Amino acid sequence: MNTELRALSASEWDAWFGCVELAFGGVPFSPESREMYASLAEPRRAVGHWDGAECVGTAGAYSFRVTVPGGAAVPAAGVTMVSVSSTHRRQGLLTSMMRRQLDDVRAWGEPIAMLMASEPGIYGRFGYGAATVETKLRIDTTKAGLALPPGTDGVRVRRSSPAQALAACEAVYARLAADRPGTPLRRPGWEQLPVNDPESARGGGSPLQCVLAERDGEVTGYVTFHVRPAWEEAGPRGTVAVRDLAALDPASYAALWRYLFGIDLTTAVECANRPPDDAVLRLVTDVRRCEVRVRDGLYVRLVDVAAALEARGYRTPVDVVLEVEDAFCPWNEGRWRLTAGADGTVTCRRTADEPELALSAADLGAAYLGGVSLTMLAGAGKVRELREGALASAALAFSSDVQPWCPHGF
Repeated sequence: MNTELRALSASEWDAWFGCVELAFGGVPFSPESREMYASLAEPRRAVGHWDGAECVGTAGAYSFRVTVPGGAAVPAAGVTMVSVSSTHRRQGLLTSMMRRQLDDVRAWGEPIAMLMASEPGIYGRFGYGAATVETKLRIDTTKAGLALPPGTDGVRVRRSSPAQALAACEAVYARLAADRPGTPLRRPGWEQLPVNDPESARGGGSPLQCVLAERDGEVTGYVTFHVRPAWEEAGPRGTVAVRDLAALDPASYAALWRYLFGIDLTTAVECANRPPDDAVLRLVTDVRRCEVRVRDGLYVRLVDVAAALEARGYRTPVDVVLEVEDAFCPWNEGRWRLTAGADGTVTCRRTADEPELALSAADLGAAYLGGVSLTMLAGAGKVRELREGALASAALAFSSDVQPWCPHGF
């Protein structure tokens, strides 16, 4: 069966998006969500497979800038809406789209690509490595309390509509995004994402609610959430489902959590995606009541090894020769000398010197944001130390004080 792979035209977006909907279960997106994604679409950065007039494969790539260790905002392709019709499986469509897309990303001069995987086993063969984790929480607020830091009582919390608070919330997001690796800097239009509130996505809960934290008249934090009422014979068992929570200081952060713990007729707070180093795990008085779970988050692919490694900062000086295996993007294959000086200068150049660490492009992508240790990868047999001491020094240099995290999908 022959299909045609080509870049998307604006007039083809509806048919292309319909293929995405069908591949992800056939349930149409809400009109609000469809309108939002249409406004965010970048058709020239998308490809599709066509069988005659029918779109049977899709792959898009948003143009993002993402924070990396050291604080730089690096151009990145946000890979999205990858699908293959169930009638066209096992014909090489996905591989051909990944091939075309990574060639395009390289031509656009974007050194990294990133995605959220619907299934974790799909993208490793294309050089993507799981670089962040998401923490899921369900906190029993009848059993766990909060040990509040000084100054919490001086923070004012007030309700606002999500739309009215949007500018203030985005200002807080932007300040925090610059400090946490893995966080996309939201381009104009992306502020719609956190307030998109179709009824189908509420899980039986309330419309999206918003509470702001303020100190000296300045918004210093926010939380958006749904309340899902529930009742049992013994009384109310409602749940607070947090969508986003962010704050600029510990007191504001604690004040927002205190508010959530105190919402009437509820007995639990749920969070679907929090950073692995979320401070709430040190605020609660009984972490065993938090039902902490982790899952894979952002997957990273180094499209240009030299440019990507030079774009980020390193925790300590390092001089190491990496032997990178990358059959899917052969321009990355081979030996690279990475040198980071105490003054912050970084170079990454091809070399004929003997390799000191050997790893795949996918595992280099996993380690890139500083949340996955090279030492852990070595323990799993994915990084080979070829010179004694090279692993320890490189692992320390690649690490990050702040754990990487991507707070939203795309």
